[in-house]
Amino acid sequence: MSQWILLRGLTREAEHWGAFETALSAHGLIGAGERAVCIDLPGNGAEHAQEAPSSVEAMTDFVRARAAAMNVRAPYRVIAMSLGAMAATAWAQRHPGEIERLVLFNTSMRPFARVHERLRPASWPTLVRIAMNWSKPERCEALIHRLTCNRNDAFDADIAHWARLRRARGASAKNALRQLAAAARFYARRDAPRCPVLLLASAADRLVDPACSLRIARQWRASHAVHPWAGHDLPHDDADWTCRTIAAWLDEDRATTRACDTRMTRA
Repeated sequence: MSQWILLRGLTREAEHWGAFETALSAHGLIGAGERAVCIDLPGNGAEHAQEAPSSVEAMTDFVRARAAAMNVRAPYRVIAMSLGAMAATAWAQRHPGEIERLVLFNTSMRPFARVHERLRPASWPTLVRIAMNWSKPERCEALIHRLTCNRNDAFDADIAHWARLRRARGASAKNALRQLAAAARFYARRDAPRCPVLLLASAADRLVDPACSLRIARQWRASHAVHPWAGHDLPHDDADWTCRTIAAWLDEDRATTRACDTRMTRA
């Protein structure tokens, strides 16, 4: 089985996946004793000292180099969200032989989405407040949580954990702006990646309109599913639903492949 690589989004890092990797194991998406490979985008987390590139394509080159340095063997299966999903898309479109499967969460990209869909206008005042409080870890993370998460049962613990991450290795304001600019400029190819793709969206995403994922799925004729109540941070809000949906997609594809093989054998 190919190894899963996980890529987070704008200013977020590997630790923000939370319990998602545990859910991957629980649903049989990674084998016993194995781990998913979490790679931070430049400027985030373990790579916070790096200057964020000015293009998504350069972020892709960075992630590819990190995967090679970690001796992760291609082809890869990639789970990515938001900005990370743009980098994963560029990877699959520019280097198709390296990507076996793509699972993309709550992403948006030109030419499939309009400006007001990529960042919903109702989120703009909160984004301004986040920028104004960038140097105040608890306040900033509370604003991010309220914008991106709809599950609040562990709100205090989340904020305490995320604030610690921000103090230790949070993205700088400069890198946040560079990542945002790179995301705004990114323009994906209209042609679908050669590998199977699953688009997952959240119906109650306050940051990105779920219509973006639907439009990409229709253009690429890719699989698509929508969570009824989760926010932008889908793996945070409902890791179990997310993993069940991925597992069902894989099972359906394997069943289709077996049926095709059977028909070819009979022919």
